[in-house]
This record gives sequence, C-alpha cells and structure tokens, in this order.
Amino acid sequence: MMLSQVEEMREQLRPSERKLADYVIEAPREVLDLSMTEVAARAGVSQPTIARFCHALGFSGFREFKIRLAQGIATEVPAVYRDVRPDEGTPGLIAKVFDRTIGTLIQVRNSLSPHSVEAAVDLLANAARIEFYGAGGSGIAAQDIQHKFFRLGMPSVAYSDPHTYSMSAALLGPGDVIVTVSNTGRTRDIIEATHSALNRGAKVIAITHGSSPLAKLASICLFSNVVEESDVFSPMTSRMSHLAIGDILAVGVALKRGPELVERMGKAKEVIGRLRIDGES
Repeated sequence: MMLSQVEEMREQLRPSERKLADYVIEAPREVLDLSMTEVAARAGVSQPTIARFCHALGFSGFREFKIRLAQGIATEVPAVYRDVRPDEGTPGLIAKVFDRTIGTLIQVRNSLSPHSVEAAVDLLANAARIEFYGAGGSGIAAQDIQHKFFRLGMPSVAYSDPHTYSMSAALLGPGDVIVTVSNTGRTRDIIEATHSALNRGAKVIAITHGSSPLAKLASICLFSNVVEESDVFSPMTSRMSHLAIGDILAVGVALKRGPELVERMGKAKEVIGRLRIDGES
C-alpha cells in the first residue's frame, strides 16, 4: 500500500517533492539501499525536500519512511506503475495495462473487510428484491453483477438510467436491498437514490471509495479505493475491482443459500448447454 499512498499524495506535493515521488515509484528498491544524500543526488532534489516529503506522508523522517517502504515491498505487489506513453510499444502496452490492473486488484483485496463482505452477503441472501444502480461505466459494472445474481435465480434488476433508478428507489421497502456501484461515490443521482431507498426502509450496499459521501450513507460499504489516472492512456481499473467484488458477493450468496440453489443452477446450465453446437473445441 506504500507506493499507492505516494501516488495518491503526489498531486498535493510541491513540484520538487513530486519529482522525488516519481523517483520512489520508479525505483523503490533502489531507494532502500541509498542514504538520504544519495537519494537526493539520484532524484535531483535537496535533502530538505526529502524531509518535507517524508513529513507530508506522515512519517517522522527519512528513516521511518524507508522502514515502511521496505515493509510494503516485502508484503505486497506494488500497485503503482508507470503510465503508458503515447509512443509505447506493444510489449510495454501489454505489460503496463496488466500490471496496473493486477496491482489494483491486489490493493483492493488487501483492504476489503471480511466482516463487511459477510454482512453484505447476509443481506443479499435474505433480500426480497435486489436492485443494482450505477451511472456510466459503473452502470456497466452494475449490470454485470446483476447478471450473476440473475443466474442464481435471485429476484434482481439493474438500472443505469438516473430517472429510472431514482423512481425505482422510491418504490422499495423493508426487505429490499440496493447495490450502488460508484468509483467516486459522488454522483448526485446515485446519492439521491440512496437517500430515497433508505427513507423507504430498504438497505444499501455501496461498492465505492471509502471516503466518499456515498460510503457514509450506505448501510454497508465495500471499499474500492481506486484512484483513476487522468492520463488518457491509463486503463480504468476501478471497474475490474467492482466486478471482482461482485463475483465475491455472488459466490458468497450461492454458498449461503446452499442446496436450494444447486438444482436451479444445474437446470440453467443444462439449458445453456442445449444452445451450444456439439463438437470439439
């Protein structure tokens, strides 16, 4: 998580500190082997800049920063990678897109609360009706997650149109659950629909950033703290984390409902099998 913390803080730093942040992200293992003087020379910054950088990240000094950086490198795959360049070759393009996506998934996995997931699965497994809301790209993720619950035979629907999910939320009641998908958690229509559903007695599970207004409103929040890059060539990794969380919820509900779903899922698989053309793959 250390490198992702540096990346998230980057835009709040002074230009010289951003230069140092870029060096840390580019060569974190190298930083561990260097003194403050050597890091200053390699990064092209002053030693006071390094001290300010460490304090901005919440550390007492360069020594504590190096300890935490070493711990982060030892326990996780770095979640921050260099951006795809306009002149990027195909090998670099493949590597950087995969690396950023894999890193994001590991970051979200490490921060996802098992307690919150368990509570969300309990709500969904016992829901009278489940509705999935999302706008834009998050709307596509909401539809994908709903499809998983449709295959489980759960009474569910997905809406990506603000007028539709706002109206639908006002018609829900106790026993109903909505799952809102929003990377920023600041989409006005989603927040208003959440207010409406809660006022009607429904429960709300939010897949969103933990510091967002939506997270503060939801009955249960599943944190997906993904900071999307502004660079046009960077992949939108948030949707991959949303889909993975959706898989976790669907599998969790299937396990929770147990034998009651086995026969139903078997019949669905049998129907799909009849739609395929026989032959070797």
